[in-house]
Parts: sequence; structure tokens; C-alpha cells
Amino acid sequence: MNFFSEIFSNKVLVISMFACFLAQFIKIFTGEGRKIKLGRIFTSGGMPSSHSSFVTSLGTLVGIEKGFNSTEFAIVCVFALIIMYDASGVRRAVGKQAIILNQILEDLHNKKHIEQKKLKELIGHTPIEVFLGAILGIITAIVLA
Repeated sequence: MNFFSEIFSNKVLVISMFACFLAQFIKIFTGEGRKIKLGRIFTSGGMPSSHSSFVTSLGTLVGIEKGFNSTEFAIVCVFALIIMYDASGVRRAVGKQAIILNQILEDLHNKKHIEQKKLKELIGHTPIEVFLGAILGIITAIVLA
């Protein structure tokens, strides 16, 4: 039992996780057509980026606790930048490929019956989604620190 109490008493971890969940919650209200959809809380992609919110909150808190000139802050920053690059670059490209593949599938389907499920198209983030997720993470960390 001590293991779980130690984990949940880790302020940096708890606040960072809260920033991630807050970003996911906001997605309920910011999706396509701005219609409220509870299911968006469980999806990847969308506004704001929970990945960015998570890692920037973590980075901000480590900077506050260990110093912004510490090795720990540098490590967190490097990994945060990799994660945000991946969210906006690689995962976004995969999403664009899904759109193209779905269009090909639809074209084929109109000529011949093909049993295929559409690929998920909202996988990555636009740069603005990553940026706003990062801002949300920093603000959450500062307010709750």
C-alpha cells in the first residue's frame, strides 16, 4: 500500500496527469462542429494536445522544483520537445495518410463491394493544437504548484 500512497503523493506527477486529463476533457467541447461529444475524452488528436499539456506541465514543475538551469529540467525539456514534435509531425503525417487511404477505399467501394473499416484520421496534431496544449500544461503547473 505504501507504493500507491507514494505515487499519489508525488505532486509533480499528479499535477502533470491532471493537466493531461484537463486537455482531454476540453476536447469534449472543441471537436468537429463544436458539438459536445463525451467520446472525445478517450480519443487521440484534437484541440488541445494532451501530450503537450502533459509534458509541458511536467517540465514547468520540474523547473520550479529543481531549477530551470538543472540537469533534470534539461532532460524533461528534451523529451518534451521530442514528444511535441512527434505529436505534430509524425502522428500528423499518419493522420493525413489515413485520409488518403480512406478516400482510396471509398473510391474502390463505389466500384466494387469491399469489406474494410475506415482508418482513424485524427491521430496527430496541428502545430496550434500542440502549442495550445503546451500553454495549458504550463498554466496548469503554475496555478497548481
